Amino acid sequence: MEGLIKGLADVILGANDQDRDQHHQSHDDEERSRSSWAEVVSGDQDQDQQDQTQSHQGSGSRFSNRPHREKEEEESWRDDSYSHKEKYRPQREECESESFNSPNRPPKLIEDNNDGWQTVGKPSRQTHKVPKENWNSYKLPADEQQYSNEVEAGAGVEPSQSELGDLSRACEKLWDLDSNRLVPGKDYEIDCGEGKKAYQKQDMAQGSLFTWVSDDVFRKPTFARFLSLLDNYNPHQGSKEVVTSEERQEQASFIEEISRTAPIKYLHKFLVSKGIASGSYQDFKRMMTSLWFDLYGRGGTSGSSSAFEHVFVGEIKQQGEVSGFHNWLQFYLEEAKGRVDYQGYLFPRRRGEIPDSETQLLTIQFEWNGVLKSVSSTLVGVSPEFEIALYTLCFYAGEEDNHIQLGPYEINVKCYRLGDRIGSVFPIAES
Repeated sequence: MEGLIKGLADVILGANDQDRDQHHQSHDDEERSRSSWAEVVSGDQDQDQQDQTQSHQGSGSRFSNRPHREKEEEESWRDDSYSHKEKYRPQREECESESFNSPNRPPKLIEDNNDGWQTVGKPSRQTHKVPKENWNSYKLPADEQQYSNEVEAGAGVEPSQSELGDLSRACEKLWDLDSNRLVPGKDYEIDCGEGKKAYQKQDMAQGSLFTWVSDDVFRKPTFARFLSLLDNYNPHQGSKEVVTSEERQEQASFIEEISRTAPIKYLHKFLVSKGIASGSYQDFKRMMTSLWFDLYGRGGTSGSSSAFEHVFVGEIKQQGEVSGFHNWLQFYLEEAKGRVDYQGYLFPRRRGEIPDSETQLLTIQFEWNGVLKSVSSTLVGVSPEFEIALYTLCFYAGEEDNHIQLGPYEINVKCYRLGDRIGSVFPIAES
């Protein structure tokens, strides 16, 4: 009997050792597979690593002397050759489906989908559902659309002389006019997890960034119309976009809706005062539609990108990099659907300024469909009309670097031009 027990124990121990070896091998393979290209420096990385990175940058590059955390956000306009891929159009029904918070699923979810993408995510603390009852109505002809009431003329939308002479003051006025900006803890909740350096590979977040967002948020007219636009794009950079008549109507409806808000009315009056925009509000709306939605070439293919797609939706380069993708609503939806895996926030350059659930300017790291975005910055809880107004203002009235104050946040709005188009624009926390 003792011999039999000893034999069984040896078999069990041997199996455990084998499982342990397989687990370590799998972990090692996973660590090696995490996009090693993304070993970029963060603000206080060792100087010798910074010097080494700088030595590889071309002396003639217009970006060669910029800080590396900003360098990670910059976009390449090279005419690379990309193969055409099937249009990616996730079903809107997914937005209303149960979240990936299933007790039968592993802590980290990786699945292959029929659309060729890999689903990457973590369990959510709460089921994510997005109301979509109004979305179909946004496809209706213009004369059948129903919009919100215009803001009153006395809503403080006339820029002062000091604001006309100081871009930072104008941007802060936009912040004050954003009546749809959400309140942390009341309208949504985030869990920032743990911090890391941009070049560190380990995942420092046990769960999702967003733990809860109120359903009422998605019933706000400008928010709902913004959401209706997000599935109109192919995320593969270099794939030619096909815009349907219904999608054009969604674009026009979105611009019409946000044009009834204070931030956009203020933007119009500012640009008129500077001689940039026509006094006709209809002409101004057409200008906005063209600026944000007209297609241009990126990645070597004409008609493959737009300012809206790049900045708010995001694109994936052929070489395996996420570019753009700076909007919190898009992040929330993709995280809810399991396509975004939040990896943690990046340590601020100012020591002691650690983000928490109240923070509305975040620098984070995440994977989107298995592709790493090692440095990304986003304003959390702001309205779509505010972001459109802010970035449009900086594009027309600002420079490449726009150092501004938004509430408690010192921000540099980076603005890159692609001819007369927005190449990329996004916020960076000032050091």
